[in-house]
Amino acid sequence: MTTQLLRTERSGPQTASDVTDLPFKPQLVKAVFRDVASLHVSRPAAWAAASVTRTVLTEIIDGARSVAGEHARTRLTPRDLISAIDRNVEVEVGTAWYLHSPTFHGLMGEVRNADGALVSLRERRGTRTPGGVAGAHRFEAGVRRLLGSRGVRAVPAMVRDLDGIASVFLTALARDATKVAREGGVKRFGSVSLVAPGEPPPAPLLKDPLLALSTRRADGRTVGGDDVLAAVTMQLFGDLRQRAITEAAEMTRTTSAN
Repeated sequence: MTTQLLRTERSGPQTASDVTDLPFKPQLVKAVFRDVASLHVSRPAAWAAASVTRTVLTEIIDGARSVAGEHARTRLTPRDLISAIDRNVEVEVGTAWYLHSPTFHGLMGEVRNADGALVSLRERRGTRTPGGVAGAHRFEAGVRRLLGSRGVRAVPAMVRDLDGIASVFLTALARDATKVAREGGVKRFGSVSLVAPGEPPPAPLLKDPLLALSTRRADGRTVGGDDVLAAVTMQLFGDLRQRAITEAAEMTRTTSAN
């Protein structure tokens, strides 16, 4: 896939109705966390994870809507999903879903073992179903609500893929947030910088606000909102990461105030 970025319509500041009308409810978020670990999940953590998932799916849907508009189509199809991900590398999330979706089979390429034999798709999937795939159906209602809020419809295959991507992404987010809570912070946090030959490397970004999320002082038995925000830095990057963190932080502040 290419790394050409697609500039889609950005959502504006959150309102009170946004807070009370999340497509992915805290109960569903907590169920996903329970599938990952037995830690307690705080209310701010559930709201933050729901907000981040909405931000990611909104970006994907808006990208697909833009592609469909170029072809004068009113319903989103898997073809639009592939194009949206191809144009904006930031939304290439939930990759474990790709092996389970007919939409992506032609893009995965051939895989051969050490003897040169072709590895079948069943073998590549493994004997166990990756976390998030089995429970993808739970996200259908939320995905349809989110599609409606963006003023679009989608064919059933597109809804299925959005279900899967949302489920796999949230499962990975929950797994990382749980790890942050248990380990007391992000233990592996690095960055990559491009430097011209002969030039010294840039100084580390010690004041980067995202790095402040890499440590925590709370107990290791509860997943908090900051743990989810730290997990976002591990799952996303670029403008999408910053927007997801900003919207999730605003979400938790608003719900706490209410």
